[in-house]
Amino acid sequence: MRILMFGNPMPGHVLPMLPLARALRQQGQVVAFATSVHMAGLIEPDGFPLIAAGPTTEAVIAEVTRRSGGGTPAHRPTEFVGQFFAGARVDLGLDEALAGARAWEPDLIVSEHCDFVGPLVASVLKVPSVVMAIDPALEPDVLHALAETVRPRYLARGLQAPAHAPSGDVLLDLCPPSLQRDGALPDLARKALRPEPHRAPDGTPPAPRAAGSGRPRVLVGFSTAPGAAPRLGPVLESLGTLDVDLVATSGGVPADPLALDQERVELVTFVPAAELLDGVSVVVHHGGSGTTFGTAARGVPAVVVPGTAGQQRQANRLQASGAGLALPIGEQEPEAVTAAVRRLLEEPAFTTAAHRLRDEIAAMPSATEVAARLVASAGA
Repeated sequence: MRILMFGNPMPGHVLPMLPLARALRQQGQVVAFATSVHMAGLIEPDGFPLIAAGPTTEAVIAEVTRRSGGGTPAHRPTEFVGQFFAGARVDLGLDEALAGARAWEPDLIVSEHCDFVGPLVASVLKVPSVVMAIDPALEPDVLHALAETVRPRYLARGLQAPAHAPSGDVLLDLCPPSLQRDGALPDLARKALRPEPHRAPDGTPPAPRAAGSGRPRVLVGFSTAPGAAPRLGPVLESLGTLDVDLVATSGGVPADPLALDQERVELVTFVPAAELLDGVSVVVHHGGSGTTFGTAARGVPAVVVPGTAGQQRQANRLQASGAGLALPIGEQEPEAVTAAVRRLLEEPAFTTAAHRLRDEIAAMPSATEVAARLVASAGA
């Protein structure tokens, strides 16, 4: 079976798809990805072909801004999300995606839930479509905006438009039940899929880690997107007042000034989360689903410092589970981060709840199991 996977050209949207892609390939299927060529660095090390399809994220943002008359899209978040994912990106990338897909001849298309190019390609080519929900369910008004925005793109091609978003023959849900919003997803054939921390390609040895000092290790994994989280340097300086070792992902962004004991701080640019999480007692992160689910899968409590309303809602769900603390937007001073980390280190109830969440995730079907079921249901 030939399976083509579609995703927005952002690491947080592509990386969660890799475990299923690897499992499908291990079971003898032929797998390729269709997204912007700028994702080659994430996809090609695994040996998956990349079909260049669509613009960069920056180009889509520029197009949405142009269509809105140069206004600031952030002032209309629901409209912006609809136009970004289901409008401008579809318009700018569909023709290239269709040409690539026709040449590649897929038997099945798998798309992450914010990708609206893949399902439309599947409708044009009349092949089965699977959607992966890589985040908790989006808000009803956002889902409505996405469905309404993509609707004329189907009708213009003589196709029946989906009644809701996401749409497809099967919905794979990576969100652990404890973090999901009940009743928020459409009535599709829904299958759970265990989320996994991102790991290096098969056969790639893990990066060597420094020997343990006996102190707790705290991982700080903020997004480097503008406004997504506080500046890294001041947070690390504050955390340095605790008797801990620090590992921080800087994304290549300088973390100065750092008045820190360099023997207790390790700065990395990009290391797979599966390696970074080894031996970690607490994680501080911005609340993206990949980090949230991956940290939970390892049973590590987290302090979440969200930068968007969606991340805040997800952070609140994690706090409600008992597996971490959420710092409200606007109340994220470095001292508040440090106080929250201290609580997670000193109060064992947080780790106990994180272990419960880990066990819940472990009970979800693995990528290997889901891959076998997908192929079987497709009649391969």
